[in-house]
Amino acid sequence: MLENIDLQQVLVLDIETVPQYPSFEELPADFQDLWEQKTRFQRKDGESPSDFYARGGILAEFGKIICISVGIFSNKTKNISLRVKSFYGDEEKVVLQSFIALLKTQADSLILCAHNGKEFDFPYLCRRILINGLPIPVQLNLHGKKPWEIMHLDTMDLWKFGDFKNYTSLKLLAAVFNIPSPKDDIDGSMVNGVYWKENDLERIRVYCEKDVITTARILLRFKSISTLSDEDITIVK
Repeated sequence: MLENIDLQQVLVLDIETVPQYPSFEELPADFQDLWEQKTRFQRKDGESPSDFYARGGILAEFGKIICISVGIFSNKTKNISLRVKSFYGDEEKVVLQSFIALLKTQADSLILCAHNGKEFDFPYLCRRILINGLPIPVQLNLHGKKPWEIMHLDTMDLWKFGDFKNYTSLKLLAAVFNIPSPKDDIDGSMVNGVYWKENDLERIRVYCEKDVITTARILLRFKSISTLSDEDITIVK
């Protein structure tokens, strides 16, 4: 698969998101009503809007991006290598501006790759970029493009092979490919607490970077490339 994909033209990414406020009670009153309406059919019987607000980060209208990690391939040596860098912080606009600045240095034809990126990472980024009054980078902008002109790869979508009802987590896909699991510290459900209760952005950065590395390794397996060793990965501070 993906024989014609040049890895040096691929940027692997992952985002981490949290609710915009520490608790439902701190939401402005109008947004409390909007949250209740938006999540009405997602909440279980007896689950209040306040209880459900811990998941506020999954909806772009109520969440914010606190970390974007990216990985860029290189094969200048005999081995394929990966350079990983993160943009993270409390100020979402600054995080997004740094990410956009990176994309501006890349070709318009750059291929973006993420696990479940088509349903989550890519649209979430576009929505939050617009909300922050920023222009959508050409690599993310789908308007007016034909399907074959969209330079987005999604490792979960690739694994579906046309099976639209199939959802496969990054952790499961890593396991079936015998790739070390990135979930050795926290998982997505814990990011909200780590951010709002522990204020530990560094821990979230490490978690996000591990997901990028795992996604990159899975992408290589789709290209029938067996491995990406730890020695070939560089974390850029």
